[in-house]
Amino acid sequence: MRYLNQRIFRNMTTAYKRYLKKRGLPDIHQYSTPKFTYPSQEQIQKFETISHIWGSGDRYFKLANTYYGDPELWWVIAFFNQKPTEFDIKPGDLIFIPTPLETVLFNIGF
Repeated sequence: MRYLNQRIFRNMTTAYKRYLKKRGLPDIHQYSTPKFTYPSQEQIQKFETISHIWGSGDRYFKLANTYYGDPELWWVIAFFNQKPTEFDIKPGDLIFIPTPLETVLFNIGF
């Protein structure tokens, strides 16, 4: 799901030249990096959020699995809370799980 809307391009940079030659490959196909934008206050008002107090043993992937049914969507929760890693959260911190998922993804540019 994460790469469905991503553009695929051919990487033919000279940095890969030796690597490609060794393996008999003409180039490397890679996904472009998505450009996300943090939702505006107006967009955020369209979301419902589930409050969660961070506790010992909590992980983004576990919350994503619980609320979205897919642990690979952990990055949505991290992005929304502007806390890129679990090390940025302390036990007792309040985080929010934005829903509905489709609305959230649309509003961040995914």
